[in-house]
Amino acid sequence: MTKAIGVVMTGHISAGRLEDHHLTGNLLRFPIDTGKLDALAAIPGSELVQILAAHVIQLLPPGALPVDAIGVAVPGVVRHGVVEESPNLPQIKGMRLADELTKVLAAKGISTPVHVANDADAIAAGVAVSRGHIDQLIRVWTIGNGIGYGRWPYVEGVWEGGHITVTLDPKERFCACGGVGHLESIMGYRAMRMRFLDLEPEEVFALAKKGDARCREFVDLWHRALAAATASFIHIAGPGRFYFTGHNVGFLELPTLRDHLETMVKMSPLLSYSLEILPPDDQTALLGAGISALRALKW
Repeated sequence: MTKAIGVVMTGHISAGRLEDHHLTGNLLRFPIDTGKLDALAAIPGSELVQILAAHVIQLLPPGALPVDAIGVAVPGVVRHGVVEESPNLPQIKGMRLADELTKVLAAKGISTPVHVANDADAIAAGVAVSRGHIDQLIRVWTIGNGIGYGRWPYVEGVWEGGHITVTLDPKERFCACGGVGHLESIMGYRAMRMRFLDLEPEEVFALAKKGDARCREFVDLWHRALAAATASFIHIAGPGRFYFTGHNVGFLELPTLRDHLETMVKMSPLLSYSLEILPPDDQTALLGAGISALRALKW
């Protein structure tokens, strides 16, 4: 029986224990208040490591069976246990997160290997395992404060799909990384708040449904941008399953996205793609974080 702990740190921290590729027991969450979208933004990186460790320790009470691996999923460019960049959690940029967490846990007598992955990659892994698609190409867009792109099976690379260029308009400067024309500069929650200083994103989409011309024009741009990024990955890696999830996935209108995508992908061998919305939950990402850590033991 394989055992692991999955921990996800995005807008909040959640943690859970896995046994044989299934979550068991209660999940942990910090903070408890589910209404805060950026609750971790003001917490120093060193304190975040301590919080992560506390969650792991709570899932390994005295007398509990040890686990084989600890998987941590965070947003940004993550390679070899190092968070090379994280625009939406800038305090962890450059952190050797796997090493830092390993040191804190070792001081508590826990020597389990720690593996760090991108949060969207973890969701893709969780989808593949929970849906029985372990042998298929799975791609996931996470729609929230930032825009994440996850892929299963994992291959070495940066895969920061939220920063793919979807427009040449030099005025599109709302991306958290500072780049021009990025997908996140249109779709990201923070970017939308900067664009509409007089409206919250929820109000923009609500007014668009009521026929407001300015808001409807933006909502169409929002969907065209996502279609452009999705079409780019179809043309690079081929068709397959695309899933959409995240805190703001409720903004997504699949028929509108599909209409735009059909204007962008015309080659007949590339048309066998599928689009599906997944309700946002912590379980899928936690499952994927644990699975990714277990697979890393075999690499």
